Amino acid sequence: MGKTVVEKRRIKKAYRIKEIDTLLIASRTKEEAKLIAESRSYGVSVPLIYDVDLAQGIITMEYIQGKRVKDILNSLEETEQKQLCQKIGESIARLHNHEIIHGDITTSNMILLNDRIHFIDFGLGCKNGEMEAKGVDLHVLMEAFESTHSKYSHCFEYVFEGYKKQFSGDASAVMKKIEDIVRRGRYR
Repeated sequence: MGKTVVEKRRIKKAYRIKEIDTLLIASRTKEEAKLIAESRSYGVSVPLIYDVDLAQGIITMEYIQGKRVKDILNSLEETEQKQLCQKIGESIARLHNHEIIHGDITTSNMILLNDRIHFIDFGLGCKNGEMEAKGVDLHVLMEAFESTHSKYSHCFEYVFEGYKKQFSGDASAVMKKIEDIVRRGRYR
């Protein structure tokens, strides 16, 4: 059809019983495709899905011809970093407002194209309205900033500014949950 696409393929696992593996692949493929489509309906930029093959575990989607946030964040001026990170926070809040947990929010899973942040790889995502899930989701990003962008780890504060603007719930409760996760040492 003349479109540049990406195929995300789930690989069969030889160590699993074939029938269980087939069910898991179909279920996980279906769930990821649903999360991507639902995210788009709430104003979060994600690739368009062209086809979903549950039997083969393949999602065929739009190729986003942009730059990974991971590759550009460190080279941006402070004001550009702030704007970018606030947009990231706003998009995460839109997801969380509708109980969508990305599951792997890192700057590797965000692509900047035409001044919009596109979220990719919802393979670890789920629907969950619990504060714990939202806190863990944001904590993963905070850790990504501390490791991948260690000189700019303060950028997470900008993300949270954007999150607070867009989140329909109690953003301070989410921040308390993140602090609780850090205190528990669960991820350190």
